[in-house]
Amino acid sequence: MNTTYTFRIYNSASLLPLEWNLLAVNNIFLTREYLEVLENSSPVNMICHFIGIFNDDKLAGIVLTQFLFAEKLDSFGERDQCLKTSVRNFAFKNFASHVLFVGNNMLTGQNAFIFDATIKQPKAIKTLHKAINQLKKDLKASGRKVHITSIKDFTANEIEPLKAEFKNNYTFSTQPNMIFEINKNWTNEQDYIDALSKKYRDQYKRARKKAEGIVKQKMSLNGIKNYEDLIYDLYFHVAKNAPFNTFFLARNHFSFFKEIMKDDFLFYGYFLDEKLIGFNTLIKNGNVMDTYFLGYDETIQRERMLYLNMLYDMIAYSINQGFSEIVFARTALEIKSSVGAKPVKMYGLITHSNALINHNIAKLFNYLEPKTDWQERNPFK
Repeated sequence: MNTTYTFRIYNSASLLPLEWNLLAVNNIFLTREYLEVLENSSPVNMICHFIGIFNDDKLAGIVLTQFLFAEKLDSFGERDQCLKTSVRNFAFKNFASHVLFVGNNMLTGQNAFIFDATIKQPKAIKTLHKAINQLKKDLKASGRKVHITSIKDFTANEIEPLKAEFKNNYTFSTQPNMIFEINKNWTNEQDYIDALSKKYRDQYKRARKKAEGIVKQKMSLNGIKNYEDLIYDLYFHVAKNAPFNTFFLARNHFSFFKEIMKDDFLFYGYFLDEKLIGFNTLIKNGNVMDTYFLGYDETIQRERMLYLNMLYDMIAYSINQGFSEIVFARTALEIKSSVGAKPVKMYGLITHSNALINHNIAKLFNYLEPKTDWQERNPFK
């Protein structure tokens, strides 16, 4: 029997089929609730689309895409003021300012799609390919031609079926996903501390001593709303000083996230002398804890080792609550390594609409993706 799959493209989470969440049961980042958050509090330069893949009339696959356009971005990251940064920003604006991501550019990991267990994967991926091409036609018809299409983030095994279908794409690898595996024998933070070597136990003690006087507080929806402007300033300071950025969050992002996702979204404020000096956020995704965005006052963070203390707090909470691993994502690789996270290499596929540029896509990619040199640490005995 010849199976034929079809697809439908949705412009709003409110239009998704009722059975959508049955496929998203193992990944909160593809549920209609999370997609509603994404749609209604997304960065100003992002448009989300959702694709359903059908076997006859049965929903057999769900897909997230994000279209990012640079026209509304004032900055791509200001930390590295050098010639390469200028060249990269010029290249980005002129050759890569319209990017279609199949997946979630705000997270690290395979949050692009889920297929039903009974689906024929090669045919489903071929249907996904057709849907992407149709979406690009739709965007072009609305006056927004896609320069670059990127399918991300996959492990070495996950990327292989996609490479077989998307033959004209360049396979790239960016910074690794930092994953913290929680030992099954740990039941509390002290078990983690006891597992550290002397050097890293000393680091832990030094960080905790530096943080004396700082009060950590789990914040409710009202609390987040009350501090919304300061929260955004703390977030924006960190985001603006990253090596490279393709988006900035909407000002209401955290409060809207809390309102929709409730206890699955955790927001912790850090206060010194009753003033908010930093925050971090966590998302419960089954038995995995995903770290999300954070912000802090840079002067206090340096003096009080605030970022390192946040990492220790995330580890302690996740152990206490019985999670199996923590996704620490990209950036700050060395300090995440120093608390016990391990790098997992991630891959993606990328293609350019211009044939000549696509032939040299590897060179362009090197300008758009800053290289990071770092040393892996092993903090355990």
